[in-house]
Amino acid sequence: MSGRIPRAFIDEIIARTDIVEVIGSRIPLKKAGREWKACCPFHGEKTPSFTVSQQKQFYHCFGCGVHGTALTFLMEHDRLPFPDAVEDLAGRIGLEVPREGGSPDAPERQLDDLYALMASADQHFRDGLRDSDRAKDYLKNRGLVGETAARYHLGYAPAGWDAVLKKFGATEAGRQALLTTGLVIERAADAQRSPGTGYYDRFRDRVMFPIRDTRGRVVGFGGRVLDQGEPKYLNSPETPLFHKGRELYGLYEARQELRHIARLMVVEGYMDVVRLAQAGIHYAVATLGTATTPEHLNRLFRVTGDVVFSFDGDRAGRQAAWRALETCLPFAKDGKQIQFLFLPDGHDPDTLVAEEGREAFEARVASAMPLSEYLVQHLAAEIDLTSVDGRARLAETARPLLQKVPDGVYRELLVDRLAREVRMSGPRLASLLGLGGSPSTPVIEQLRRNRPRTGRGSLLSQALAHVLQYPAAAAAVRDPESLRLGGEPGLLVLAEVIEILHEFPCLSTAQLIERWRDRPEHARLQELTSQVLPDLPADAAQREFTMAVERLVRETGPDRRIDELIQKASEDTLSDIEKQELRELQRRTQPPPQSPR
Repeated sequence: MSGRIPRAFIDEIIARTDIVEVIGSRIPLKKAGREWKACCPFHGEKTPSFTVSQQKQFYHCFGCGVHGTALTFLMEHDRLPFPDAVEDLAGRIGLEVPREGGSPDAPERQLDDLYALMASADQHFRDGLRDSDRAKDYLKNRGLVGETAARYHLGYAPAGWDAVLKKFGATEAGRQALLTTGLVIERAADAQRSPGTGYYDRFRDRVMFPIRDTRGRVVGFGGRVLDQGEPKYLNSPETPLFHKGRELYGLYEARQELRHIARLMVVEGYMDVVRLAQAGIHYAVATLGTATTPEHLNRLFRVTGDVVFSFDGDRAGRQAAWRALETCLPFAKDGKQIQFLFLPDGHDPDTLVAEEGREAFEARVASAMPLSEYLVQHLAAEIDLTSVDGRARLAETARPLLQKVPDGVYRELLVDRLAREVRMSGPRLASLLGLGGSPSTPVIEQLRRNRPRTGRGSLLSQALAHVLQYPAAAAAVRDPESLRLGGEPGLLVLAEVIEILHEFPCLSTAQLIERWRDRPEHARLQELTSQVLPDLPADAAQREFTMAVERLVRETGPDRRIDELIQKASEDTLSDIEKQELRELQRRTQPPPQSPR
């Protein structure tokens, strides 16, 4: 549905959301006094400088300067647009996001209808599994238990040609919706008949694996044959809801199961994901019958900094692994770890974890080959490194691959690793390959530029920081209008903040910041919220803020400006505009006439 999200609703979800729970579900937080700390998820560091304040409902990193509310974190960490971040927080507390203004947008209404159809189809297939002893026996023979099948919403599409069509396609609109979502296929027209002569179910006699997006909505299905047949796996086609180059099977379930996802492992099949989860390995996801794409990697690295690719050890598996490595190179940078796990011939994760158990399988994962080692080993496999010609060939073969790796410490270390093979110093090899001398320098300079400034700052900045971090202090200022008389933009902002808090005295720091999200002052207000202030009781906070406002009124208010203009008038240098300004200021500051007794 279109339309603006009401301000009151954003206030409500911020009030009912605990930022520690939101961030703690993605990175490990440790209590540190009144706050929580972690290594920053936005830049690589070994010493934690990322703090989360439960009191302010605000986070800040003293290393790279990032900061914001729970909404900002979801937008930056999960790369969600603002409406989706609001939806995410609302979903956590079981609220539906309302909209105001404008008329409902037809395409969005249609998408809502398609999501509802997919949810109904998901239930239809789950009912089919409940009623099919043959499908249940198949899953039991594969080692799955009922609890696992229920957790992943496994289902069964019966063998008939029109079970889904009959249930959901009674009208032409229903049939078109089934066609749009890929649940049915339109029969091909022949020479004697016109197009659109009928439809039949896409999925027939298959175990069904629903594919869910980050919000848990079913966007597509994968179906596996129970006996022999081709294709073994059949996926939903590209639809308005489903894009196989973007979705990852099992990611939603992993995020539901794990509070913190330290690692994600990419496997090849649906059954691999489900069987590993049943064994207690909940961090496996699968691409959907396609090679890993940059969109997949973006999604993976929004969740974790450690990704392991699992492949069969045969020739086909190693070819797939090399394609994945080439796709990963632009993502290989500081703070990211990419590894490759090659399984014994004849095994996939499903069969191997069943044979050797969780601990042995996770030991394999822990010893997976780093991208750097795999790259060098793969390139050197068919090159004679005992000769100068061979080493030169290795360096030239690696050049286009290294150029894909972003500048930074990781690329420098990767060049050093290759340099050992070609018997040359890292800086010399980097220079000969045109990779620059010190890739890490720009990264360090950027972190230094982003480091927040220290010091008390101006009186106005102090006052703003104070009221943002102690919103209740605004109640002590009875006349914010006096700040407006000075006419300075910063004073107008301070006056507006106080007026908002007079109208809504229970607003928290995070709620107050969110009210400025679409305005140019938002970034500056977030900076002021991240400043470290003394921990004061409520009455002391009010006294300090009141004193700051009174001083601002004295130093920047109309009286000072009147004095300046009167001085200029005495020197006969007052312009017509300034004369008008003086008259207006004198009128506005004139005390009201006394009422006659």
